Amino acid sequence: MVAKEGREKRNFGLVSEKGEEVGTFTGAQPRDAALKVANRGVANIVLREKGTKKLHYFVGKRELVAVPKNAPAWIQAAAKDNKGKIYKANVEKIGTAQLKYVKLDRNEKSLFKIPKKDGKKKGKK
Repeated sequence: MVAKEGREKRNFGLVSEKGEEVGTFTGAQPRDAALKVANRGVANIVLREKGTKKLHYFVGKRELVAVPKNAPAWIQAAAKDNKGKIYKANVEKIGTAQLKYVKLDRNEKSLFKIPKKDGKKKGKK
C-alpha cells in the first residue's frame, strides 16, 4: 500500500523489555509507528522493522491539549467528552541497533531496553 507517491508503508513490531513482540504498527517511517504507540500511552518504545534486523528506540509521551479551532468536526465532537481537550502524542528518537538473529528470543535481552541518552546535542557549526 502506498500512502503518498514514493512513501510505501512498512510494518513495525512493538517489542517488550522481555523480547516479545506485543503488537504491529504501520507507517512510512519508524516515527509514524512510534507516534501510534505513544498515543496508546507507552513511554519506552522499541520497534523492530519487519523483514529486517533493525531496532528503533523512542521515548514517547502523550499530553492533553486544547483542540485547535480549525480541527475537523469529528475531533471537536470527540473532545467534548474530555472538556474540550484531545490527546497529542510526541516521540523522540534515541537511536537504532542491529539484531544478531532474526528470531527475537535468540538475541541478548539488553537489546530490548532503551539505551541511555548521551546528553550531547547535535548543533550546526
